[in-house]
Amino acid sequence: MIHSIVKPLLAVLAAGLTLATPAWAQKKVIVGNFGDPAPFEAAAAEGRFNKATGWDIEWRKFNSGAEVNAAMASGAIVISELGSVPLAAGASQGVDYQLFLIGKAIGASEALVVRNGAGIDKPADLKGKKIAVPVGSTAHFSLMGALRMWKLGDKDVQVVGMSPPEISAAWSQNAVDAAFIWEPAQSKLLLNGKLMITAGEVGKAGYPTFNGWVVNTKFAQDNRAGLVAFIKVMNEINEDYNKNTAKWTADSVPVKSIAARLGTTPKEIVNDLAGATYPGAAEQITPEWLGGGAAKFMKSTADFLKSAGRINNAADDYGKFVNADYAKAAAAK
Repeated sequence: MIHSIVKPLLAVLAAGLTLATPAWAQKKVIVGNFGDPAPFEAAAAEGRFNKATGWDIEWRKFNSGAEVNAAMASGAIVISELGSVPLAAGASQGVDYQLFLIGKAIGASEALVVRNGAGIDKPADLKGKKIAVPVGSTAHFSLMGALRMWKLGDKDVQVVGMSPPEISAAWSQNAVDAAFIWEPAQSKLLLNGKLMITAGEVGKAGYPTFNGWVVNTKFAQDNRAGLVAFIKVMNEINEDYNKNTAKWTADSVPVKSIAARLGTTPKEIVNDLAGATYPGAAEQITPEWLGGGAAKFMKSTADFLKSAGRINNAADDYGKFVNADYAKAAAAK
């Protein structure tokens, strides 16, 4: 049974009101991320974000978007990577942040993997099976979309909320039959499983997902120059990957540095990076993304979550939760 993502977040929101010292008043700036393969990890390994912004950055890994929302709501962090689904949920519930950058459009980097020996060869075989997924995540949204595509309801399958490490452990014990999960956990599951459908395929059917970057509203206003510099580094590394993908081999410095940071092999990183697309400076501010598309994605996602009983209310418009000004400044020559 899927646990609600509403009550825990509201509790943290209330607790956050009592904080005396905001995170950005400290010397260190804590930046959240998921530890999944992306070009920015190479720039982070080189210290390029620290140098460009002048911030003493601590990169803090989170297992799910629900954890990021709680940390952003409490003031524990001020910038973070965040999936489009927990972004829509957090914005709907009043978390004070804005989407200022698109990290990646999710494709094969998130997928439904079915365990060998679980007797699942086609969607109908999922009936009565136990499917693990991080609750409130982009993977969760993609799973729900896939089930709707296949005309399977909540009562047809048993969806179990688990973090990526918990999913990996359960998989090794044959405790779950399938899982919708991202890298690097996905590759580990595929050693004893097979891919049924990717998030990209579910997205084409009307349920797209992406990872973006959010920032506390006041922190952004008080640290505009640093935030613009942060975006420039992100754009530069994404564009380097997009233009020179063939050079990002298992023997290349960027790929090796990402593998070292994430605790996996360079070969896996090469495959994992190919499972998503990474917008550069010009793409960020187009109508597809920060120029309007992201807000529309958030609206449709929030409506979906409300209809599925995952959130209580959806806003009429999510434009106020998207701020393209910083990305425009970063893209200016």
